[in-house]
Amino acid sequence: MPLVTISILKGKSPDYIEAVADGINSAVIKTMGFPDDDRYQVIHEVEPSRLQFQQRTGDRVMMHLVMRAGRSNKSKQAFYAKVVENLKADPGIEPKNVLITITENHDIDWSFGDGVAQFVT
Repeated sequence: MPLVTISILKGKSPDYIEAVADGINSAVIKTMGFPDDDRYQVIHEVEPSRLQFQQRTGDRVMMHLVMRAGRSNKSKQAFYAKVVENLKADPGIEPKNVLITITENHDIDWSFGDGVAQFVT
């Protein structure tokens, strides 16, 4: 149940946006063991000049996951590999044009509504 913020280039089709969102979500579920219905994504569409990624041009995506601490380095590495595999397959983003960052936090850092920290008893 990470919170995933995704930045893509402005002007993409709904199918493109869905492919990016689905490809990332599928990778999270397959490599990090999150439940199938755990999907929390925010997708930002930005002008090409506002998505700066060294010298890379063309399609590119940056994502930042915030999640509870505890996933192994191997599962994170598997996630990175699966994301670029998925996004290469659909919608066709080159793996070198995918930036991923992860920030971990603790149980107390989450509330899914009602002003309650659901992970804390």
